Amino acid sequence: MRILIVGINFAPELVGIGKYTAEMVDWLAGQGHDVRVVTAPPYYPKWQVWDGYSGRHYKLENNNGVRVYRCPLWVPEMVSGLKRILHLLSFGVSSAPVLLSLISWRPKIVFAVAPAIFSSPMALVAARVSGAKAWLHMQDFEIDAAFDLGLLENNPFKKIIVGLERLLLQKFDRVSTISERMLSKLHQKGVSKDKTLLFPNWVDTEVIYPLKGANPIRTELGIPEDKVVALYSGNMGQKQGIEILIDAAKQLKNKSIQFVLCDEGAVVNQVRDLAVDLPNVIFLPLQPSEKLNELLNLADIHLLPQRAEAADLVMPSKLTGIFSSGRPVVAMAKQDTEIGKLVAGKGVLVPPGDAAGFANAIARLAENPDECERLGVAARQFAVRELERTKILTKFVQDLNTLVKSS
Repeated sequence: MRILIVGINFAPELVGIGKYTAEMVDWLAGQGHDVRVVTAPPYYPKWQVWDGYSGRHYKLENNNGVRVYRCPLWVPEMVSGLKRILHLLSFGVSSAPVLLSLISWRPKIVFAVAPAIFSSPMALVAARVSGAKAWLHMQDFEIDAAFDLGLLENNPFKKIIVGLERLLLQKFDRVSTISERMLSKLHQKGVSKDKTLLFPNWVDTEVIYPLKGANPIRTELGIPEDKVVALYSGNMGQKQGIEILIDAAKQLKNKSIQFVLCDEGAVVNQVRDLAVDLPNVIFLPLQPSEKLNELLNLADIHLLPQRAEAADLVMPSKLTGIFSSGRPVVAMAKQDTEIGKLVAGKGVLVPPGDAAGFANAIARLAENPDECERLGVAARQFAVRELERTKILTKFVQDLNTLVKSS
């Protein structure tokens, strides 16, 4: 089957949406499908185009037999609401001629990954003209999140923007997303239930699994064995409420707990400034994929701060690896949110914004290794049962075939 995929994030990005899109492409190609990808140069999570790539020029790559079309992209030095929209819009504009040129390739499926929703209209056009089915996969409700997080405060065009998004969503043959609450959000936006599909993120449980014995990264960092490691690994951005980690570290500076923060996201420099006088905080750069399992197993406790406004608009991609590593997580979420329901029985929930509660939850788990073990085992069992890559992607291919065969 010929499958055309368009999305702003792709390999070699190590975290977030790009990681999942790349793994999906590898799976499809490995199943014998003819796949082409329209994407941007890698820039995430540092918010700068990676060395060896250009944000100004088009480039055609061969990625393990898959043609990858890199399109120009504007990446702002300082991220704000308006600049983020312009950034996404730049890819929507630059990817349009490439999508149009691939109409003659006659794909059977045009699969658009949001963000960026701005590339979706041209993906829809390419599908309609070529006779392909159009599938939109919502990894992130970027427009809702931008308004709810205050990135586009007091925007006079909110009703117009939301209305256009609603109209666009309804035009696709299939619209999928990664959680039940996000699926309900699609229905609220007027997408009929017979068009929607749950397509969750996954984890390779044979690659991410509990390690026994000494951890090489702990040894490299010189963290004593009697210290409990509280690890945050993932994007440090505005949706995470990352400053809560520093508040917790300050409150627990006299405890035998070592905070390790691993990422290079949009606000990492601000976080480093806040932690400058805290010896119980260590910063790590993003680790290569071959060290991901060691990194996740560095944690005795995983940390998942999250702003309340983003609770059901995004689903943290890091949760799959956290669960598969067999370690408990302290998460900021209300019990009735999707994150809350997922974490229940596999970690500890703290209300968003409760810095004292977050610190206390970390301290309680640090002092109770038996509880950590119990929660970690439950998390691992859930990952194997519900999040295994082979299971999810096999069903995805079946859903692709069903859509192509539909009238």
